[in-house]
Amino acid sequence: MMMIANGALRVDLKLIAEMIEPGARVLDVGCGEGTLLDWLGRHRDVDGRGIELSMEGVSAAVSHGLSVIQGDADTDLKDYPSGAFDYVILSQTLQATHEPRKVLENMLRIGRRAIVSFPNFGHWRVRAHLLFRGTMPVTDTLAYQWYDTPNIHFCTIRDFLNLCAELRVRVDKAIALDRDGRVVPLPRAPGIANLFADQALFVLARDQGEG
Repeated sequence: MMMIANGALRVDLKLIAEMIEPGARVLDVGCGEGTLLDWLGRHRDVDGRGIELSMEGVSAAVSHGLSVIQGDADTDLKDYPSGAFDYVILSQTLQATHEPRKVLENMLRIGRRAIVSFPNFGHWRVRAHLLFRGTMPVTDTLAYQWYDTPNIHFCTIRDFLNLCAELRVRVDKAIALDRDGRVVPLPRAPGIANLFADQALFVLARDQGEG
């Protein structure tokens, strides 16, 4: 398998990669050009599959020998059989889905665990930008103007935890990252992290009481 770019992983992808067990069955939703799948194949010997909306991303991934198909998280995850994967990954894509609740439900149906990372709209810089400038903020993790952004469902860390509780989803691990990629403590009461975290990463599983 050819190595994509220089093999460097984005900080949240590096953290995700370290969580994946060798030989695991992995579905990367919104995998782009397959950078994470490539790394996992070379370093974790995973059975990796990907789904990507853009044809350019699919073509790039396939050209590097990766098993990636074109698809939409909102509409195509329902076609995967239950329990087909050990991990289903959605990195920096949840906010771009039309039905994030349904996407999460499908991820946890088809995977033993779901790993989700997203930009935190509760960061103090975002709040301050809205308060003092009155315009939609543009940051490293929210790098679009309001009129051309693919992001349609912004959320904060607290919003996401509330959704997990509503869905009776078990949070196995929670990591918050500041704008420099450093880990910010994320306790059960996430008030401080919700102010200072630029992005967050969660490992989720179905509640044991659920079927």
